[in-house]
Amino acid sequence: MLLKADDSPFAPVCAPGSWRRHALLLITALTLVPGIPVASLAQLSAPAVSASSTSTNPPEKTGAKTKAAVLDKNGQILLIRGLSSEVAVAKLALPRGKHGIYLDSHGKLDRAKAQEELKENGPAVNAGTPIEITRIDFKPDRLTFEINGGGKNGRHWYQHIEIGMGTATAPIAPQDPNQAMVYGSYITLKFPGRVPSLTVTQTKQLLAPVLDFERHSPTVLYSPSEPPKFKEAIKSHKVMVGMDHDAVLSAKGPPDRKVREDKPDGSEEEDWIYGLPPHVLYVTFDGDTVVRVKQY
Repeated sequence: MLLKADDSPFAPVCAPGSWRRHALLLITALTLVPGIPVASLAQLSAPAVSASSTSTNPPEKTGAKTKAAVLDKNGQILLIRGLSSEVAVAKLALPRGKHGIYLDSHGKLDRAKAQEELKENGPAVNAGTPIEITRIDFKPDRLTFEINGGGKNGRHWYQHIEIGMGTATAPIAPQDPNQAMVYGSYITLKFPGRVPSLTVTQTKQLLAPVLDFERHSPTVLYSPSEPPKFKEAIKSHKVMVGMDHDAVLSAKGPPDRKVREDKPDGSEEEDWIYGLPPHVLYVTFDGDTVVRVKQY
């Protein structure tokens, strides 16, 4: 029920719907009362504003990461110069085959994969044997180091083809049984993204679980007191008459085969044979001294 406004003491203060007008009149009246600051009255009608909404400064950017440099062409050239033909000593057996072993970006060895490759293909390089890095392949997320010429058997695609009639077939190009024997392997460094910029020293540190570069001259490992002419030959992986067993191990590593022969005078000769036909090296020992070196 709407009551009529008059001078009666029972007249209502306000009618429904007119509360805003009376609120403004109340605020105006209170400004005339001494002791009440105007600023406090303004807070009654003004909406609260947060400090963050009045700030004119943009929010600070935190946690920004600097993009890591990737290995470029100049870095690849430096690695090739510093590591190609570098000699080290294998700390563990390296398998034959086209895969070899794998290390992650921290130099951790994938032991399960290495054991699988060794079981399937056999060792190409034994632990404690000098090796040579003969090639480096660069991929966006990995570096692959070819060891002693690699682990491929050199078989051509056409040697897989056989012709004939019925069940009697024969390969069109028979393979030499010795061709499948290889004495090299591979070491692959894998990274979660692109290969970062690496120095020669950093790369050697990543390969350290597998290769010992501190004894990069195998003479230090096998023959520390060799004469200068033999040391130069060892660095070039050559064998000379007059070397002993240790010096030959330093230069060429363990032989692929050994053949002993007893002479009529009671002496004994031993041939250390390296390689496969048609490229075979024969090193003949009389006792502990090389007496003959033949390269075929």
